[in-house]
Amino acid sequence: MLLKRAESTTPAKHSGIHRRNPQRRSQIRQAFANEEDVGRRSAEEKKKKMLRTDPEVERVRRCHLNDLENVVPFVLVGFFYALSGPELSSALLHFRVFAGARIFHTVSYLGHLPQPCRALSFFLGLLVTLSMAYNVLSNVFAI
Repeated sequence: MLLKRAESTTPAKHSGIHRRNPQRRSQIRQAFANEEDVGRRSAEEKKKKMLRTDPEVERVRRCHLNDLENVVPFVLVGFFYALSGPELSSALLHFRVFAGARIFHTVSYLGHLPQPCRALSFFLGLLVTLSMAYNVLSNVFAI
């Protein structure tokens, strides 16, 4: 009975809750990317030690930037593609293939899959965007 009470009063940091809370995780790892996040710490040496980058956070950041670099052009070209009046089945195929390629690219990037997976999914998404752009341009200049 006493043992069960002691187990139930353990602090939250020992129960695994910090794994689901990114803010708590950065406090445990003591890795901050911005100087203002370390501002409350007193010693300058301690600040310099904590002001570093975490490899996993940097990987997620690069993946997010890669998604932004590819999704924004797709949305712009996709908007004009939708205005050009394509067949519904063709439009659905383009949009679904691009979404699948980007999802697979993100999973392969964050899952540390071998490089050909990421490159193939990138080029598949690029091919879809170029196909839509070709369709838009051929409709514009065919008039």
